[in-house]
Amino acid sequence: MDKYILALDQGTTSSRAILFDSEQNILAIRQHELAQHYPRAGWVEQDPMDIWSTQYAAMLEVLAAADVSPAAVAGIGITNQRETTILWERATGRPICNAIVWQCRRTAGIVDELVRQGLSDHIRRTTGLVPDAYFSGPKIKWILDHVEGARDKAARGEILFGTVDTWLVWKLTGGKVHITDATNAARTMIFDIHKLDWDDTLLDALDIPRAILPRVCSSSEIYGHVALPGGDIPIAGIAGDQQAALFGQTCFARGEAKNTYGTGCFLLMNTGNEAVFSQNGLLTTIGIRLGTQTQYALEGSIFIGGAVIQWLRDEMRFFSDSRDAEYYARKVPDTGGVYFVPAFTGLGAPHWDMYARGCLVGLTRGTGRAHIIRAAQESIAYQVNDLLTAMARDTGVPLSSLSVDGGASRDGFLMQFQADISNCTIRRPVIRETTALGACYLAGLSTGVWRSREELKRLWRCDTLYQPAMKPAAREKLLHGWDKAVGRSLDWAEHE
Repeated sequence: MDKYILALDQGTTSSRAILFDSEQNILAIRQHELAQHYPRAGWVEQDPMDIWSTQYAAMLEVLAAADVSPAAVAGIGITNQRETTILWERATGRPICNAIVWQCRRTAGIVDELVRQGLSDHIRRTTGLVPDAYFSGPKIKWILDHVEGARDKAARGEILFGTVDTWLVWKLTGGKVHITDATNAARTMIFDIHKLDWDDTLLDALDIPRAILPRVCSSSEIYGHVALPGGDIPIAGIAGDQQAALFGQTCFARGEAKNTYGTGCFLLMNTGNEAVFSQNGLLTTIGIRLGTQTQYALEGSIFIGGAVIQWLRDEMRFFSDSRDAEYYARKVPDTGGVYFVPAFTGLGAPHWDMYARGCLVGLTRGTGRAHIIRAAQESIAYQVNDLLTAMARDTGVPLSSLSVDGGASRDGFLMQFQADISNCTIRRPVIRETTALGACYLAGLSTGVWRSREELKRLWRCDTLYQPAMKPAAREKLLHGWDKAVGRSLDWAEHE
């Protein structure tokens, strides 16, 4: 009997399940939207039970839709939104508060205090990250400080911490397994990516007890089993969403890179066995850990990518379907000088400004809806280009091609503008679900569905190539305008 792989893709805005066969064909997809909560300006939360229930429902539905028994599934691969922080009671499995989502900026003051204590260099050297509210460690401290009784319970080992992968594994195994993988641990700002262990200096600075932290495993092994009617399925692969996409794009060799156009945008380059220290605002992180081998990556993170299109749809009501953004962007020859910097929750790499805010500049009486929509589309490509420029400075090698995935990679206008503004060939694969595919690969390798990364590399197929066609003078003029617009958005919000 053919063996199948079930990928659970728990993202920021939805929980999805995708069933693959051993030839990488997608047999079924099921998805449930995930509610976001904004209790205060700059705060973003989710209900952990919503995360669990939507993911569990999608898992059951995809098996039913494909009419596949759990007994026929070789393994489950999990990929997840990173940095989102959940604390729950060990005894009951009940969350002690809402999850603090990676986009949330409430912990900016905690991060500022770490900087005042002189820990910036230690954070950079040890974790590969920069001090920022983006990461999980400060979120853990905030919860322990603000939920009544949480610190005492944590000290007694009655509370557990997890990123979303850890939470799902705990729930799927009925509370038997409390683990994470190295790629998710590397995003907490409390994990030493060189020693592969939690860092005592940062745990002390944030007053986080080790007892609440999960055991850190490789990205491809059997962690536990999910008991379902019809058979148990091993959980056999885990990676944070961006590392999973790097793996799903088969960027297995040093120098290969991908960009995911999702809620945010995330550009990762495989740097092999070397943890490259960035001089240009990028992060050093774990790309993947297989067995005892760790591959590192350089990463640039954009907080608001495709989310700017959702904002135009939901808050501004500029259109009813996100796919319409491409139609409107093509209705005008350019933005009419308009630039849109979507720094709604600050700016990530390479600026790392927690206090930047969104701005729309260059408006005239002739500016229309299509100009603003096109400016929003272009803002995604400009931000990615900033990352490509920083990466070229760090490595000394400009990227000549970039593999792309994520929802917005469907947008032909955006992909061509990316090729033009970055002077780089854009490679879009046949299978766009590369985040889920990466989780599928990891689970398939540990369960024997595939034998090697070389076998996976041979299965990758390109769908569309976008070649740059913009004249250098036009490119330079546009980039100059973008840099001016970004300058207007920096350090806008009041420091708390």
